[in-house]
Amino acid sequence: MERLFILQRNRFCIGQPYVYVLQGYFMGNSIAGSRLRAFLDGQELEVGTSVREGIAVRQKYMAQAPASGYIDREYDVWITLPENFTECSRLEVYQYQSDEKKRIHSIHTAALQKKQKELESYLESWREERGKICAGGWAAGNEPCCIKVTDDNGNEIPSEIKWHYREDVRSGFPELEENRTEMAVPEQMGFEVMFVRPRSGHVKILLQAGEQKAVYRVSVKRGAKTTGTPSLWQKGTAYFKRNGLKRTAKRCVEKIFSGGNSTGENYMKWRKTRIPSGEELASQKKTVFPYQPLFSIVVPLYRTPREYLKELIDSVENQTYRNWELCLSDGSGPDSPLTDFLDEIQKKNRRIKVVCSGKQMAISENTNEALKAAEGDFIVFADHDDLLSPDALFECARVINEQPDIDMIYTDEDKVTMNGKEFFQPHFKPDFNIDLLRSMNYFCHLVAVKRELFEKAGYLDPEFDGAQDYDFVLRCVEQARRIYHIPRVLYHWRAHKDSTAENPESKRYAFAAGKRAVQAHYDRLGINAVVEEGEYPGLYRTRYLFEEYPPVSVIIPNKDHSEDLRKCIDSVRNKSAYPNLEFIIVENNSTEDATFAFYKEIETKYPNVHVVYWAEEFNYSRINNFGVDHAKGEYLLFLNNDIEMINEDCIEELLGPCMREDVGAVGARLFYPDDTIQHAGVIIGFGGIAGHAFIGKHRTENGYFSRIICAADLSAVTAACMMVKRKAFETAGGFDETLRVAFNDIDLCLKIRKSGKLVVYNPYAQLYHYESKSRGYEDTPEKVARFNREADLFLKKWPDILEKGDPAYNPNLTLNKSDFSLRV
Repeated sequence: MERLFILQRNRFCIGQPYVYVLQGYFMGNSIAGSRLRAFLDGQELEVGTSVREGIAVRQKYMAQAPASGYIDREYDVWITLPENFTECSRLEVYQYQSDEKKRIHSIHTAALQKKQKELESYLESWREERGKICAGGWAAGNEPCCIKVTDDNGNEIPSEIKWHYREDVRSGFPELEENRTEMAVPEQMGFEVMFVRPRSGHVKILLQAGEQKAVYRVSVKRGAKTTGTPSLWQKGTAYFKRNGLKRTAKRCVEKIFSGGNSTGENYMKWRKTRIPSGEELASQKKTVFPYQPLFSIVVPLYRTPREYLKELIDSVENQTYRNWELCLSDGSGPDSPLTDFLDEIQKKNRRIKVVCSGKQMAISENTNEALKAAEGDFIVFADHDDLLSPDALFECARVINEQPDIDMIYTDEDKVTMNGKEFFQPHFKPDFNIDLLRSMNYFCHLVAVKRELFEKAGYLDPEFDGAQDYDFVLRCVEQARRIYHIPRVLYHWRAHKDSTAENPESKRYAFAAGKRAVQAHYDRLGINAVVEEGEYPGLYRTRYLFEEYPPVSVIIPNKDHSEDLRKCIDSVRNKSAYPNLEFIIVENNSTEDATFAFYKEIETKYPNVHVVYWAEEFNYSRINNFGVDHAKGEYLLFLNNDIEMINEDCIEELLGPCMREDVGAVGARLFYPDDTIQHAGVIIGFGGIAGHAFIGKHRTENGYFSRIICAADLSAVTAACMMVKRKAFETAGGFDETLRVAFNDIDLCLKIRKSGKLVVYNPYAQLYHYESKSRGYEDTPEKVARFNREADLFLKKWPDILEKGDPAYNPNLTLNKSDFSLRV
C-alpha cells in the first residue's frame, strides 16, 4: 500500500475514557486517497482524524524518516467506543486505499480495558546527584499526579518531587489544545523525584492520577548503571505494548543495523541493502550515454601477488561501463615475477596495456610510466591489490554527462579483507572541503581526473614519494574548475581487518612527505603558513603566520552573571597575548547592582573594554548587531558570557584562517566543564534542522575519521565562539533579527557561505562553554512557541540545503545522532 499508516502509539484520550486514539504517520507524508475505518466485532464505529505539522513532528520522527526526506505530519485517529465495549471481543482498524484494504491495528477488548486504566507516563532518566538518586520522566493524566517511592517491602521512602513544563510531552496529546477534554489537566507534566538510596536492591515508583496508575520497579544496587534507565528490556517492553510484535521486531533490526559504529557486521548488513542488484547492473550495461568518455585506469605494479592482481583486473573487466583501458606499469625490476602473467592477460584483452621497463622503479616513476601510456579522457588511479565496485565507472560517466564542467571526481570507499570476502571501515566523505583536504588526504580513492586538468597539474613528483598522490591531488584542486564527490562506496582498499595499524615509524617518510606536500601547496598559493604534523600520523595542522595584527572586537552580550562575565574576560586577557583587542560588552536588562559595579570596574581598569546599553527586550540577533555598530575591529569575535578560553593562542587560531581571502567565519571546539564536547561544528539536518557534531564525546576522542581534531569547512558553527570578517558580516546583512534567539548564528553562516566565503571549523581554538546560563532554558510554553516559530522560519528560509543535505556531511550517515554513524 503506497500511503500506509504507520502506527507509533495507541492510548485513550485524556478526559474522554471511551475515545481510543491511534497516533502515527502515513508513508508519503499524506493521508490523501486513504480512509480509515474501525470495527468492534464487525460493528462499524465513528472515526475521526486530525493532523499536526511542524518542527516538533519532524524532530520526533527523525529515526523513522526515509533517506529521501522528512516526516512532517503526525496523524491522530480518534475512535469512539461504546461504554459497553468490554462485552465485545476485538477492535480492528483497517485502511482503505483505491481497491486495497489492510488491517493496521487489532486489539482484544480485555487489553483495551487494561490500557484504559493505565496512566500515560514514562520513566526516562536515572542518575545520582549530591548523594541521592534522581529519577526523571513525565506523566499525563486527567487529574494531578501523585508520586510515591517504596522499597521492596512496601515501605515508603521520603522523596522530593519537582514538576516542570514539557512541551514535547504536551504536544503528543492534541486533545489538550483542541478542547477535546473538559478536565483541568495539569500544565506541568515533567517530573524529577529525588530520594536517598534504600538498603533494598530495588525501588518502586508509583504514579497515580485519579483512577489511572503506573508502576516502575528499578534496581538501585550500588555499581549498577545509573543512566539510561529504563533498561533496554523495559524500553522494549514499552515499545511492544504500544506497537505490537511485528513493529517491535522491525525496530530491533533497525537498532542492530545502526549499532553506533559503521564497521564489521553492522556495515556488512547495511551494505547488502545499498549495493546495486543484478537487475540494476544489467540495466547499467544497456545504458548508452550521450557522451562516453574513455577512462584510463593507471596502476603501478611492484611484485604484486598474482591472485590480488587478477582480482583487480577482474573488477575492471566486470565494469558495467565498457569504455575503459587499463594501463599497468611493472616496476618490479629485471627479475619481475609478473612478466609471464602480464604477457598472458595483455593478449587476452586489448584494452589492457602493460609497460615493462625492466628496472626497479619507485612509486611516482612507476605510476608516471602508466600515465604515459594512458590515452583516456579521464585518468583513474588505483592500487595494484585493490578492487573497484562493478558500477564505479558507470557512476563516474553518469555524473560527467549530467554536469559536463566536472574535471575531477572522488568517491567514498571502504576496506576489504585480504581474502576479498568481508568489507569494513567505510569512509563516507563530505563534498569538496579544502580545509579538510589540507588536514588529511581524505580524497584517497577513487579519484578520476580530466585529461586537461592532468596536463595542467603534471605528472607525479618523486620528491613526494610516499605522499605522491596527496601532492598530485593538491596540485589538481588548485587548477580545477569543478570537483565532484559521488557519495557511494565505489572502491575497496585491501587490508587486514583484525590487525592493529602498522608501526607508524615504518611510514615516517610518507608522513613527512605529506607534510611537505601541504607546505608546497600553501607556498604555491602564497598563503603564509607553516605545516606541522597533527595529533596522529597522516594528519596535518596549519599554523598561520602574522605579518600584521588587525583590530579584533570581542562582542559579549550580558545580563547579570557578572562572575561568569569576569571569568570570560579574564580568560581572554590573561591567556591571550594578541595585541590589538577591544571588548564590547552589550548590557541587556540586568537587574543586579553587582553587575553595574563590575561594568564600572572593568571600564575604569581596562581602556579597551567598553559597555554599551541595550534597553529593549532580549533579541540575540539585534543585540549582537547593536554591538557590531559600536565595534571598530576588522574582525568580530562573538562570544557568549559563559565562555572560558583554554589555549593561549586561541585568538590567533581563529584569526589565522579568517584572514584568508576565501574565508568569512571561523568556529572553535567547545567543551562542557566535564571535558566532553559541546561543539565541534554544526551539521545541517541533525535533529530535523541543525545540531552540533560529536556532542558528548570526550576531548581525547578524535571522532569519525578524525573529524573532531581536523580543521574543516562546514556549513555553520556556533556563535557562542565565532570569529567573522567584518566585510563578510556586512555583506551577509548581519544577524537576521526575525530570528530572536534560535538558529540566527546558523542562518548567518549560511548567508556567508551563499556569498561565496567559507566557514571553517578550527579544533585548535579550544574553550569551555557553560551553556545558556544567562538566558536559561526553553522551559515555558512561551519560549517553546517562540522556538517553534523560529524553527519554521529557518526551514522556510533554507529549504534547499535541508532537502539536498549538508555538503560537509554525507547522505549515508545518520541525522538522528551526532556521532556520524550509519543511516538506516
